[in-house]
This record gives sequence, C-alpha cells and structure tokens, in this order.
Amino acid sequence: MKFTLSWLKEHLDTDAEAAAVADAMTMAGLEVEDVHDPIAALAPFTVARIVSAERHPNADRLQVCQVDTVDGRKEIVCGAPNARAGLTTIYAPIGAYVPGLDVTLVEKPVRGVVSHGMLCSAAELQLAGESDGILDLPDDLTVGTPAAGVFGAEPVIDFEVTPNRPDWLGVAGVARDLAAAGLGQLTTPSVEPVAGAFASPITVRIEAPEMCAAFAGRLIRGVSNGPSPDWLQHRLIAIGLRPINRLVDVTNLVAYDRCRPLHVYDAAKLVGTEIVVRGGQIASATPGHEGGQPEHLIALDGKTYAVDPSICVISDAAGERPIGLGGVMGGESTGCSDETVDVFLESAWFDPLVTAQTGRALGISSDAQYRFARGVDPAFMAPGLELATRLILDLCGGEPSEVVLAGQALADPAPFAFDPARVGQLTGLSLDDDRIAEILTRLGFEVARGAPWTVTPPSWRRDVEGPADLVEEVARIEGYAALPSTPLPDQGAPSRGVLNPRQARVRRARRALAAMGYAEAVTWSFTRQSTAALFGGGDERLLVENPIAVDLDCMRPSVLPNLIQAAARNAARGHADAALFEIGPIYLDDSPTGQRTVVAGLIAPRSARHWGGAAEDALFGLKGDLMALLEELGAPVGSLQLVQGQNRDWWHPGRSARLQLGPKTVMVEFGSLHPRVLRALDADGPMLGFEIVLDAVPEPRGAKSKARGAANLANLMPLTRDFAFVVEDGKAVGDLTRAVAGADKALIADVRVFDVYRGAGVAEGMKSVALEVVIQPVEATLTEAEIETLSAKIVAAAGKLGAALRG
Repeated sequence: MKFTLSWLKEHLDTDAEAAAVADAMTMAGLEVEDVHDPIAALAPFTVARIVSAERHPNADRLQVCQVDTVDGRKEIVCGAPNARAGLTTIYAPIGAYVPGLDVTLVEKPVRGVVSHGMLCSAAELQLAGESDGILDLPDDLTVGTPAAGVFGAEPVIDFEVTPNRPDWLGVAGVARDLAAAGLGQLTTPSVEPVAGAFASPITVRIEAPEMCAAFAGRLIRGVSNGPSPDWLQHRLIAIGLRPINRLVDVTNLVAYDRCRPLHVYDAAKLVGTEIVVRGGQIASATPGHEGGQPEHLIALDGKTYAVDPSICVISDAAGERPIGLGGVMGGESTGCSDETVDVFLESAWFDPLVTAQTGRALGISSDAQYRFARGVDPAFMAPGLELATRLILDLCGGEPSEVVLAGQALADPAPFAFDPARVGQLTGLSLDDDRIAEILTRLGFEVARGAPWTVTPPSWRRDVEGPADLVEEVARIEGYAALPSTPLPDQGAPSRGVLNPRQARVRRARRALAAMGYAEAVTWSFTRQSTAALFGGGDERLLVENPIAVDLDCMRPSVLPNLIQAAARNAARGHADAALFEIGPIYLDDSPTGQRTVVAGLIAPRSARHWGGAAEDALFGLKGDLMALLEELGAPVGSLQLVQGQNRDWWHPGRSARLQLGPKTVMVEFGSLHPRVLRALDADGPMLGFEIVLDAVPEPRGAKSKARGAANLANLMPLTRDFAFVVEDGKAVGDLTRAVAGADKALIADVRVFDVYRGAGVAEGMKSVALEVVIQPVEATLTEAEIETLSAKIVAAAGKLGAALRG
C-alpha cells in the first residue's frame, strides 16, 4: 500500500514530514517498508535551455549543444532526436547520479567532443511520460529551477498491510490511526449524498446472497469521459497506477483513498435493464455436444477465464451473459472508454472467502480482489457510491439517477463488556480511564462507561472480538515504548543443565551420526496413506483431517519412507551416493503410547568403479555404524540378541535383522530395504537403513550420578590368540563372538572375526569361523600356563553353542 505525503495531509492536519510520519506509523504497528523521496533523487537536476544545436563532426546522430544551465553555458553532446535551439529541458551536471541509467556522470569525450553534462529524458529521471527524446518543458520556466519543483515530486510511503486490518488499505484509515497516536487532527471530510434526478432504469437482482450480501448502483447519464486532470494523474502515477480515463481513475482513487472498491459499466454496452449477481454456470449437455463446460468471461486484462459455480459472477441479459467477476475484475464487453456517455456505477459487498478463493483459482490479484478478500467496510458501501458520484459529476459532468439497492448490508459488530483495569493487568501500563476512553474513541469505538464498560467496535474493525483486542489497541496507540521495563528476578546460580536424559541422547546421536558422515534430514511427520501402508501404517485413525497437501494425509509409521524419498530426490539431481539420518517421532496408533521417538539412518551406496574390484558389502559398514551409535547411546551392546528372519516385510528377507533384549523388547531393525518397497517409492536400489526405537534403549545404570573419570590405560602389552571353530551353518557368528568374549571379561579385550570358510575339510551344513582373541593382561604378564587355562575357557564357552575346535 502506497500513498503520498500530500494525500495523507488531506485527511490529517499535521506538520510532520515523511520521516516523522513513517516513524509514527511504525510505532503504531504499521510496517513501513520504504519511504521514497524523489525530491532528494532529483536534487542535482535543474531546468536548462538549449541555445544552439549543431551536428556532431564525427557522428551523424549526435548533436553538440550549447546550453544555458545553472552552472553557466555548457557544451553538451546529445543524441535525442528532438534536441533543438530554444528547447527548455532538464540538465544533469557532472557528478550527478542518473537513476534511470544507474550511472554517475563523468566528464569524458563522446566521439572526440567532451560533454560537460547531460540533457535528460523522462525515463532517465524515472518519471512517467514519453521517453523518445529529452524532456520538452514549457518555455516560461526559468533556467536553474529545481526539477523537483517542476514535476511536483513528493515523498511516497510504502507499507505492508496485515490481513486483519483492511481499513489500512485506504489513506483515511491510516490517517485515523495516526491521529489517535497524536500526530495530528483527523480532517477526513464527510460524504454528502447526491440527490438523484430520475429513477434508475437499470435494476439489480441478487441470486447468490452468500457471495454478495448487498449491491448498490446508480446510472449517471451524459458524462464526458477522457483523460483525467493532472492532479489525479500525478496522484495515481506516484503510487504506481496507470491513469486510464476519468471514470476508471475515480474508482481507483476511491479504492486507495477510502478502501472502497468500485466498478463502472458502460451502460450502452449492457444488454437488457437488469444486472444479476449469481454463481457461475455449467452448460448442460445437448444432443451431439458435450455438456458440463463452464461459461467463460473475457476480463479487462484481456484474458479469458472459465467460471464455475463457486465464483461470483455479475451478468446482464436477464442473467445469461457474464460481464464481470464479483469483487475481482470487470469484463471487457462493458468496459468504459473515452466514448462512454452513460455509465452505471457499482458499489457492492462481496464475501471475503469467496473473493479470496476466486483470486487463487483464477490467478488474479487485482486491487479490488486484494481488498474484498480482506473484508472492506460494509457500512461505507452507500457512502462510497455517493463519493464517487460527486467526483464523476465534478470531472465528467452528467446527471445521476436515484440509487438502486439490492440485498442487505452486514450488521455492525456486536458490543461487548470491557473492564479498563485489564489494560494495566495485561500490559503494566498505568493509564486512567479517561485516557483509555480517549484512545478507543479516536479509533472509532463507541464507549459507554459503566460497571463494566460496554464497547462497540466500528464497522471497519471486525477483527476486534473481545477485551484482549481492546487492550492491544490501547497499548499500540499509547506506544510500546511506554510499556514498563521490569528485570527478571535473580534465579541464583545458573542451572547445571537443562536437558533431560532423552534430549541428551538425541543430542549425542545427532553428533555421532554427523561425525560418521551422515547428513541430517528434517522431513514431515506425515506421508501419503498408501506409502504408510507399505510400512505397516495407514490406519484410518491416523489420517489427518485437514492435510497441508494431498500426499501428506497420514501420520507416518516409520521415518524410513521419508528418507527413501529424500535420497531418491537427491539421486534425481545427480547426488546418488547418499547417507541420511533423522531423529523424530513415528505414530503406531492413536493411543497415548502410540507415538515413539526413533533414530533412523539410510545409505544409498553408489561407490565408483575401481580396478581393485567391488567394494566391501555396505551392509557390514551400516552394521558397524549402528553398533558404534548404540555404544555412544549407552545401550547394552554386549547383551543384545541378533535375530534374523523375523523382520517386517519392508526389509529384504535375507539381508536384514533385528537387535533385541528379548522377544518383547525390539530395539533396532536394520538391513537392506525390499526392492518392492523401493519400486513403489520410485527409488533405485540398493538402499540400506536402520531404525532405533529410542524409547526401547535402556538408560545405563548409574548414568545420572557417575561422572567420567580419567582414562584407564593398561601399561602391559596385549597379546592375541587365534581360534578356528566349526559350527552349524545357521548359527549366528555374533552369538559365537559374544560367548567367547564372555569366557573371561577381565582379560579378553576384543574378539574379531577374520575368516569364515565353507568347503573341503568342513562337513556339509557346517562352517569354520576363525576368531582373533585380544588378551589384555592387567596386573602382570601372563604365564604360558595362564594363557593355556584361558584358552581352555574359550573353547569351553564356544562348546556351549555346539562349536568345536577345527582339527
């Protein structure tokens, strides 16, 4: 929303300059985006007069001009076709910044002749008007006159309007708030009704009151249309609007002056004598033709729009021909031109929701649509019509009819009780009742004092619904700088920590995974219902009633589908080798315990081809990352059972497993994802992942009180012994390594698998597993006998699993 300073001062009696107005607006809650001061931009430019213009000796299209300027006579090279002796124009001296060219002038030769300045066109000064040549100004202007004075330039204030304050979309509304804030006296003139000279031959009928509650109009005959006067054109140009003609410019002026959108129809182009407000129509089927086609309208922007029953339509010809989109844009068929003699003036109230949906559906954002979608003042519908009538009569002449009115305008907002003591309770401001009543009254509220007060919001403030809104208005106008500053009470020594154990684990997991090279993803907690069904979800109870998108209609049962889709999007953009993780909630059902927090990771291995052969199986790398992460989280890694063949069907049956503390405490599922699931999500395999249920990871015993001490490093050299055990092929190697590690926890530091063999020398259905056992002496170097005793314990521990030393 833009307005000029002089425009504001037609509604506000104040001596404040643009900067002071902008500051007052900011303190009153209006978000000022820019204050453009063309006076400052035009300061270097002055009026000059060409004394002579001779052809350039080295260029046919250039002229060397002798120019009388504020700096004396200057020789200036000019390429404008209209440069001639006696022409009065605008001069830019050396060093001036030319905004239209974004350059600063320097003295330099132009084809061998030095130019000591520049003669300017309208475009070079960013002024409206023709720019085929330099400016051609009246001859009576004095050389040296500032350009700002010639063009009537003045500051323009641009600010952002919040959706709840449509009254700020009119200069009068801004002036009202500034007057309440003490910047000046409100001087907005009242609107006097214009008497009609005859009954309107054009009537109005509303068939869709839910779209258009009220519609007022009148015929003005015998008008003389054409270009608007200079004051009106300059006002519209200053705020970025293009003048069209007097009739249209009047409607634009009233829209920006009073936030009252209007429309004018060329009465001679109307078919019939009745205007009908209705919803869009769908054509019915006829023999040999398709039915169900919406009607179309060619709007004033020259585009054709398909209109369905959800869109408000203004029509003539007994309601058969659409001539406008209610509250959005008029139709080309009834537009006004310089030849218009009789005009029908419309002032209506269109439903904000319908108007907003029409704008979104058709991709139209006109000034009228912007205002109606936010809710204009219904009480100013008739006064707005009268104001526009008076302007049209003053500018175009003519004779008005009586006003024709259809429908019923919305009732004023209902009054409610208000205790002025709430101002101090909610804000800390110490204001007496008279000051509170003064602020509310200046803003247009009706205040009836009593116990409690009764306050009625004005018709243009339908966003005010209760006492808290009134407290906000009082604080806004009194000034947020007046709010008392109260320091927070001293809380003593700072807290030792604010993270609970769950939050601390999440933090450790995030840092550990990032250190392993995983990138964190932050995705929605929703997914498509069909996708959720692939991962055991999709229950009707977990559907979102009002999803933000059609493919986000169900709470996710797993983080993995979101990570798979993220990896697929990365692959589609040339980054196929992905390693992602996310920590967040999943939803198993709608019960209070149905939400779980998980740590999920996913890799899409795409290693480059290498002469040395294929890389290591990514599954083992994933498992290594998983085990390292579990250790970081304090999980009892040594007690975990690895179970294969019981994972759910989105995992690859032969390349997945779960880690559990028992059948009822499944902590992790990991492995390769099923190709069927990847195809359903349009992702290329292979992809591997894991999902840790953080709620199932027990906290380490004594973790709250145990502090980390100094590292306990052994001072004796470790030694290793190798063992090869023959065990059933179906026996998990992890069970064997855990059994061996448990043979003597004080001496055995690590157990590593370095070979698995099947073939000659090993019975059918069996395998040979070679282990390296790392032994770490603690107090003294082990003797040969002690080592043999330990080896016997290891063999015995393995034997409990049915394993025997390989002969």
